[in-house]
Amino acid sequence: MDHDLLADAARQRSRPTILHADADSFFAAVEQRDKPSLRGKPVLVGGTGGRGVVSTASYEARVSGARSAMPMSRARRLAPAAAVLSPRFEAYSAYSRVIMRELGTLSELLEPLSIDEAFVDLDAGPHADDPAAAAVAVRARIRERTGLAVSIGAGRSKLVAKIASDAAKPDGLLVVAPEDEDEFLLPLPVRAIPGVGPATSAALERIDVRTVADLRRQDPDVLAETVGESAGVSLYRLSRGVDLRPVAPSGERKSVGAERTFAADIFGDATIRAAVDTVADEALGRLETHGGGARTVVAKVRFADFTTVTRSVTLTHPSGDPATLREAAHQAAHAAGITDSVRLLGVSFHNLSPHAQLTLDWDGDRTPGAAGAPAAATPSDDVPRFSPSPRAAGRAGPRLLDEAGSRPGLDVEHPTLGRGWVVHVRGREATVRFETVDTPPARSRVVDLDTDPLTIVPPLAAIVLEEDEGA
Repeated sequence: MDHDLLADAARQRSRPTILHADADSFFAAVEQRDKPSLRGKPVLVGGTGGRGVVSTASYEARVSGARSAMPMSRARRLAPAAAVLSPRFEAYSAYSRVIMRELGTLSELLEPLSIDEAFVDLDAGPHADDPAAAAVAVRARIRERTGLAVSIGAGRSKLVAKIASDAAKPDGLLVVAPEDEDEFLLPLPVRAIPGVGPATSAALERIDVRTVADLRRQDPDVLAETVGESAGVSLYRLSRGVDLRPVAPSGERKSVGAERTFAADIFGDATIRAAVDTVADEALGRLETHGGGARTVVAKVRFADFTTVTRSVTLTHPSGDPATLREAAHQAAHAAGITDSVRLLGVSFHNLSPHAQLTLDWDGDRTPGAAGAPAAATPSDDVPRFSPSPRAAGRAGPRLLDEAGSRPGLDVEHPTLGRGWVVHVRGREATVRFETVDTPPARSRVVDLDTDPLTIVPPLAAIVLEEDEGA
């Protein structure tokens, strides 16, 4: 072990005061929570079209072999009894805010990693002397407020805390004391180390490295030759439990957006322009929920041969004006050079600002060079996927359910039957379960949309939990 590694090992904490919290099967668990008829049953959340991918599989669906990142078509074959639902990001965000707020009561050093997981540094709060008690208490509060299970791992490093929370799933707590780290880490498969994916794992297997113990026995030069110098040094250190990364509260979200993979490739100027409008409107709903405006608009285009191109348009000032941002999205998509069939379209907003310049359309049209007009398009990197905000879209007025605007799991309301969720829509007939988190499970009911129109509404959880926040 070299001098630097010895020095860093000596700087390791003496107590397991870093927590990693991860909500179990988060999207599917929220759907089961909000939809009583799905509790204890297999649920798949993700894209429901022919090219859809599973975002989250409930534990009941995983028993059949379904898992996240799997093509939805394959997951459906493995778990034919599973309910297949489109994501409802507004509901997930509402639950996430409650979870993060409860975790934040433990320490001011809270580092959210995603919508459903975070690190907490107990050394910066009042609970450093008893990490287990702090974890037990916060898990109980989260369950009481949300009905969801959160698994927590605790260790003296991010590495150990993250692996411990994975080992604790589902619905568990695992605290790894420093003196127990070797016993915990060494038998694990090398894939348990965060960042070791299929390619790295395959490269390591070629030198007979399959467990963390195997990894620890390797010379650093051999690791550098096998997986590259930077990765090799990192794995050499992590296999010895040496990880000094601090828990760092993250800043403001840097981008919001939406993207859509089409069930069949689309082509033609009119069809593509309409698709850009649809995806841009989804992204605008997300931006409205975030608040403020954006200065850079990125279009992502994936063609039929899987070639992916991104182009961006940068405004002179941050703007929250939908027409300006939608126009910029069209310019960015045009700059991508669409000359072939399109498999996927994405629109995202970057360089977000809480202060946006409002462009007023005094004359009913726009002229080049006006304030907020897009500048020249420039290349940009790929961007993450987000989803529309039903709440933001609802501010423009109530929207009635129809086949084109439906998706399984969507929240709807009937004047007398109350709230429910869409199972499917065929023509002018909708199959709905009229139930909420506070009602008994309901049977499916067919509704004639001509005689009994249904209104698309925000998720009830988003309303109730936000009211709790404001109380």
